[in-house]
Amino acid sequence: MTDQPAPARPKNKRLIWIIALVAAIVVAGIFVGSRIYAATVSARAEAVPTLSATPTGEASKATGESGAATAAEDHSGTWTVGAGSFAGYRLDEVLNGADVTVTGRTEDVSGSLTVEDDRLTAADIELSVDTISTDSDRRDQYFRTTAIDTSQYPEATFTLTEPVDVSGALEGDTQSFAITGDLTLNGQTVSVDANVQGVLADGSAQLVGQIPMTWAEFGVEAPNLGFVAVEDSGFIEFSLNVARG
Repeated sequence: MTDQPAPARPKNKRLIWIIALVAAIVVAGIFVGSRIYAATVSARAEAVPTLSATPTGEASKATGESGAATAAEDHSGTWTVGAGSFAGYRLDEVLNGADVTVTGRTEDVSGSLTVEDDRLTAADIELSVDTISTDSDRRDQYFRTTAIDTSQYPEATFTLTEPVDVSGALEGDTQSFAITGDLTLNGQTVSVDANVQGVLADGSAQLVGQIPMTWAEFGVEAPNLGFVAVEDSGFIEFSLNVARG
């Protein structure tokens, strides 16, 4: 009796194992890739705006001079937003299960502030929403066409509605204060509060701050596209360099 050859392993079974292995590699690659992307994007997210100007009061102390002349100076009048100013947004999103912090910025910011008797009595700030950019062209395109129709609403504005004491900043010290005003975005106007820091240095002032916001308040639906979901709330951020005149 002759030996019978062993039956050949079915090719389709081998093919199934190959497909399963390739699928596992692809899934692992997507997971690892999204984690690397998340870490990279978060690392590239801009820092929260902070004061970069040296307070006049601190400079005077460092040189042993008195700050009395600065404190006695009348700073009343109109202050204009100038070069080096920027504004934008900060939000958190979940990309393929990974947490990502995203910041958008524009330097197309203009406006004016009015100071009377060491109080900020008026402020009108305008920024070009359609020039806000992030690290992703695709994200920016979605923001400008779907999240907000910037062809119809290309600008956002902030108008102060309650006077605030800014004497500390005008005397050359770093001062923290809260301001209240109307923020208009996407054709919707909402009363908001902003946490601000300010300081006078070398004849000009710097103001930095954040405005907490919820997208739905401005008629914006936070994207949820399956692979990416944006949190319902975020911040408008700004750093304003202002000078007399």
